[in-house]
Amino acid sequence: MLAENLDVAAKQIRMHTLKELRALGFGHFGGSLSIVEALAVIYGKHLTVDPKKPDDPNRDYFVLSKGHGGPALYATLFLKGFFAEEELYTLNQNGTRLPSHPDRNLTPGVEMTTGSLGQGISVASGIAFGNMLAGRENYTYAIVGDGELNEGQCWEAFQFIGHHRLDRIIVLIDDNKKQLDGLTADIIDPLDLEAKMAAFGFRAVTVNGASTQAIDEAIQTAKRSSGKPHAIVLDTVKGQGVTHIEEKADNHHLRPDDTDKQAIDDAISALENDLEGVAQ
Repeated sequence: MLAENLDVAAKQIRMHTLKELRALGFGHFGGSLSIVEALAVIYGKHLTVDPKKPDDPNRDYFVLSKGHGGPALYATLFLKGFFAEEELYTLNQNGTRLPSHPDRNLTPGVEMTTGSLGQGISVASGIAFGNMLAGRENYTYAIVGDGELNEGQCWEAFQFIGHHRLDRIIVLIDDNKKQLDGLTADIIDPLDLEAKMAAFGFRAVTVNGASTQAIDEAIQTAKRSSGKPHAIVLDTVKGQGVTHIEEKADNHHLRPDDTDKQAIDDAISALENDLEGVAQ
């Protein structure tokens, strides 16, 4: 089960993310690890969802727009009780319910099929708008990537969200400074994301994306505010929480060599030791 202590929850998610990717032998390590703390806070404290009633109309919604972070989401969904641990190790295998990118038709707990960047936040805006029209008070959470914001579709969605003052959507931007082809600043400089989101009509704040406390406080503040949508820019590091992966230049998608494998195994062992005595 996902621990109530958010720092412990983050360690659980990180460990299981590493385990499933290590078992597969390759995958999106960097962008999965950078959203671990955000997932721990959202699923560990704020998201109203019941694995036994996944279609409850009063549930909160979560959309992982940066679908390549799917392994971290799968680890979280397992810990929330949507499926058994052994299913994690079918990641990206033939016949799996856990494909490389989340699929709402396959994966329990997934609200939106994502991977084509920009589409997730567009659908999240529609979910929030539909819930507003229906008079429901549930929240929609969406995580988008900083590289994903190269897609103009994201800004169309933000414009729609701001125009309709959808104050029950919380957009978290994973500002991990890298994308597939290199540094975001070198490819298309994102400039000041907090200022840009504010210009689109959001209440925007930048927080330490490695701090569950900072993320939690930002979400709590957002929930106390109305009249505008909310954007939380997460200052993160690609490969967050595993120094060896953080320091690799090309860490978006890894096919680990022997040195990488040893570092990943060491990180898993360290997390297992930290979590000794905590229910997994």
